[in-house]
Amino acid sequence: MGTIFYGTTPIRIEDRALAHLKVVISTKLRRGESFTLSWRHAAGDVPGRETIWIHPSIPLRFVFDDVEPAQLSRTWIEDLANSANSSGGILLVAENLEVPAAPPE
Repeated sequence: MGTIFYGTTPIRIEDRALAHLKVVISTKLRRGESFTLSWRHAAGDVPGRETIWIHPSIPLRFVFDDVEPAQLSRTWIEDLANSANSSGGILLVAENLEVPAAPPE
């Protein structure tokens, strides 16, 4: 589990998801854009969801538990970027794994 420190608030997010969020969030902030980030609480936590307002003036730090960087999925980044550009902001959704097509029989 990695952590986003938003100001002084730690937000725990699985490392692979955090790596993908980092790309999308960094792109939006580099453009000076503000947006929301929403996620559901992890299994084992109190049920619910949270939303924060991401703004370029608020300190942001990404901390990963894994030493090696995750291999990124272009599809997942595109899905997150599309949600970032919507009125609802980034909705952290599970990765849609790209499954190779079965060979014809």
